[in-house]
Amino acid sequence: MAHHKSAQKRIIQTAKRAERNRYYRTRIKNITKAVESAVDASDKAAATEALKVANKQIHSMVSKGFIKKTTAARKVGRLHKMVNAIEA
Repeated sequence: MAHHKSAQKRIIQTAKRAERNRYYRTRIKNITKAVESAVDASDKAAATEALKVANKQIHSMVSKGFIKKTTAARKVGRLHKMVNAIEA
């Protein structure tokens, strides 16, 4: 256990950040899975709706500083590619 007040505060802050990061990582995975499952079912309407939600959520994580803009663009771009492949 930490002996200094500042070290105790660091432990608390680290735990909070780890929990927050876990939430965001899980959220990204679940959003992506929702789009992928709609694509697997070949449901264009559901995939498009899921993609809209995913786009908004992932880019909001950029504004919060959780992921970089390029990472978000890459993830959303791959989801777009999957959704657009349904027609083909």
